[in-house]
Formats: sequence, structure tokens, C-alpha cells
Amino acid sequence: MEKQSTTPVSSNEDIVIRKTSKYHPSIWGDYFIHRPTPALTEVWIRAEELKEQIKNLFPETSDILQIMNLIDAIQLLGLDYHFEKEIDVALSLISKLDAKNYELYETSLYFRLLRQHGFYVPADVFNKFKDEEGNFMSTLNEDVKGLLSLYNAAYLRIHGEYILDEAILFTKNRLASLLDELKQPLMILVSLFLETPLCRRNKRLLVRKYIPIYQEEERRNDAILEFAKLDFNLLQSLHQEELKEMSIWWIDLALAKSLNFARDRIVECYYWIHNVHFEPHYSRARLICSKVLALVSLMDDIYDNYSTLQESQLLTEAIQRWEPQAIDEVPEYLKDFYLKLLRTFKEFENELESDEKYRIPFLQDELEQQREHAASTVECYMKEFATDEKEAYKNLMEMVEDAWKDHNKECLDPTQVPRL
Repeated sequence: MEKQSTTPVSSNEDIVIRKTSKYHPSIWGDYFIHRPTPALTEVWIRAEELKEQIKNLFPETSDILQIMNLIDAIQLLGLDYHFEKEIDVALSLISKLDAKNYELYETSLYFRLLRQHGFYVPADVFNKFKDEEGNFMSTLNEDVKGLLSLYNAAYLRIHGEYILDEAILFTKNRLASLLDELKQPLMILVSLFLETPLCRRNKRLLVRKYIPIYQEEERRNDAILEFAKLDFNLLQSLHQEELKEMSIWWIDLALAKSLNFARDRIVECYYWIHNVHFEPHYSRARLICSKVLALVSLMDDIYDNYSTLQESQLLTEAIQRWEPQAIDEVPEYLKDFYLKLLRTFKEFENELESDEKYRIPFLQDELEQQREHAASTVECYMKEFATDEKEAYKNLMEMVEDAWKDHNKECLDPTQVPRL
């Protein structure tokens, strides 16, 4: 955003002062519309061949550590959606095993893989790595692979697991001190996760960064490596085709004239949803949810950046009525937007099967949650608790970490819910 200004709008009765902001135009333009579609038939055929080869690795591998490393590599390379059944079976078996004889790397990997998959593993499996004084053993200080494994595992902590709180401090400090001494690709891997731990990273961006790291590993599986590269390219092509469809939809929506104060965030909105579900079978869900986010973004600019209080109330009332007849109550410059909002949701409904249409009201609720612009969280905290910005930020980050612990607890034995 460049700057804000106030713009007077005159009428026969009074002058309306509007707050307007000048935003940078979208850098994407029509890039995705004119991007050529590559021929990927041979790539897809080769990928399917490799997929079958990798499936066979599960029954062919009897060593538990090798199975855990196989699952870990597949997940880090973003291939786990191809092998959900095989991974479920393997982890169900692993969950019944005792990890008491494992070293730090193996114990941490065991803990992380199972917790990621919803199995509860007690944090006291790490007690054996503490000395008589309650500190992590000094013999662990040079075990970079084990330290990194423990570091990523510890971020799956829940409330009351103080040993994992201690593990994060211990491993973070030790890994940071060792960083300059490490060789590639281990240095890149440690830097990557010190920046953002594994469980909090964007999966697709991680795949892009991890493929060249895995390629340098001495114990890599070449079939898995080749499949990861092909799968990445196939998915990227699909996502670019979806962005092409989104870009065309946005242009056809043609709201730039009536809402010339609003931002073009179509690629950004798609990226948000892509972060949630990137898999091919969620293509329809990505497109629908991305369009909803784009409409919500427009409404955000309407409410927060341009409309008067009265205009906002009129639009809100029309949305609550959710019928074409409400158009008469909508301000003139919002009539086109309102009708296209209704039309877009009707198109969503037509795309869904009869037993899926119940999802539409949930999407409509997203639009009705619009509120007036509020101060930032930091500003609110500073005012409520009379603290400075530094103290507010520190306390808020502690609240964020507590929220992550709540999230991790909910992910243990999760409830299955239907998706679009």
C-alpha cells in the first residue's frame, strides 16, 4: 500500500469524505492466461511407473528404521498423498513398538511421525537423554542429525510437556552454534528449520527447497527423487492451469470499473487456499474457496477503505436478505458487485451435487462476518495492558506458542470432516 488520502464526493445534499488508499497494481497481470500449457502425458506415465515402484518398497522393507526414513523422505518431498494407505498401515504397526532402545535421532523421528499422524506418544520417551541433574546429556552436543530430529519433534508439544519446551531451547541454541561448522546439504537443512520448524512450514515451498537437499544425500532413493521432481512439475502445471481459470473468472467478473478502489488479489487468494490443500483431488475446493476469498477481499476494501457507515449497513442488510430484490436498497456503485456476488454463489451451488449443497450456507457465512476495521493486535494489547510495543510483542508471541500447543492437542486422534 502506498498512501492513504481522503476524497470528497459531492451530491445534491452533502459532501461525503471517503478514505482511499493507493495500492500497488498486481504484478501478475495476465501472465497465467497466456502461459502455454505443456504436454505432460509422458511425464504422467513415467510418474505412475515410479509410484508403483515406491509402493512396493513398503512390503519389501522389514527394518523399522528404514520404514520410518522412507515415510519421512516421502513426506518431506510432498509425496505422501500418493501413499496414504501404505503410510497408515506402517505407522499403525510402528505405534505398537517400544522405542526404549532407540538413539536420539530414531526416538525423535518415531515421536514426530506418530504425532504428525494423530498418535499420542508420551514426551517422557526423551527422559533417557537427560543426566542426573535434569539437563540434556552433553554427549548429544555434537549429534547434529539427532539434535535436528529432536528440534522438529519438540514443536509438536502440547501443554504440560516441559521436557519439550526445554528441548527446543537446548537444540535451537546448540544447532545455531554449530551451523558454521556444518557441510552441505546439512547446513542448508538446519538453516531452513531454524528459520521455521518443520511442522509450521508451507509444504509446497518446503518440497521446492528439499528436493535439491535430498538429491545430495548419500542414502537417497533415486526412484523417490525422480518421482518427486516429476510430481512437483505435474502439480505445478495443474496449479498454474487453475490460476489461469481464476484469472479469466476475475476478468469476466469485470468489477474493476465499479470498484476501482479495490485491490486485485486473485493470485494471493489462490495461494492462501493452496497452502491448505494442494493435492489434485481438491482442485474444485481450491477454485471455489479462492473465489470466496477474492470476494471477501473486495468486501474488506469496501467496508474498511471506501464505503460510508450507512452504505456499509445497506450492503450488510442486502447480504443478509440474499435475494436479487434487495438490489434496490444497495448503493448505486455496489449494485453490480451485489448481483455478481449472488450469481457467483449460484454457480457454486450448481457445481455441487445435491448432497453437497449444504456447504453453500457455510460459505455465505464467511461473507457475513465482515466487521469494521480494527487496530492491530499489538496496538490493542498495548492499550489494554499498558505495555510498550516490545513487551506486547513478547507476550503475544507466548500466546501464539500456547495456541500452537492447543492446535497440536486437537490434531491427536483428529475427527474426520467432509471437504469440498
